[in-house]
Amino acid sequence: MLEMHSGGCFCGAVRYSTKGQPARSAVCHCRYCQLRTGTAFGISVYFSEDQVTFNNSVCDTFSYNTESGNTATLSRCITCGTTVSWRISIEALSDLVGIAGGTFDPPTFWYDLGREAFTRSKADFCQIVAPESYEDSPIYNPVKRDDGHLKGGI
Repeated sequence: MLEMHSGGCFCGAVRYSTKGQPARSAVCHCRYCQLRTGTAFGISVYFSEDQVTFNNSVCDTFSYNTESGNTATLSRCITCGTTVSWRISIEALSDLVGIAGGTFDPPTFWYDLGREAFTRSKADFCQIVAPESYEDSPIYNPVKRDDGHLKGGI
């Protein structure tokens, strides 16, 4: 039987459930994740589309182009603003749904951490142990440089 987990936004309007183990998981210290979360890093837990089910709530979406020329689309609760999920057009992630790791119901951090990315912009106070660690990311291939406040994005 597949393991099931649920989660959602701060106010509870957006809910989701996942089945099975994630395809990948990571702590990311890139500027995009720092700005998205308002903290030192983001936790990304990726599942194939058929592993994730969302309730019928309406999410606000925000899309932006990354330094690598890909499009990232964030889905946020229209009531409380919590970013719950996202999709990134980069080939390695294009068939996966990213779930914000902290939005799972307790026990919140049930998944294994697979990697740590963009350690070059990691806060000095962060001590994270992951099987793989990268100064940027194996899928990072910048084609343009954003302005200074985004330096170090995906």
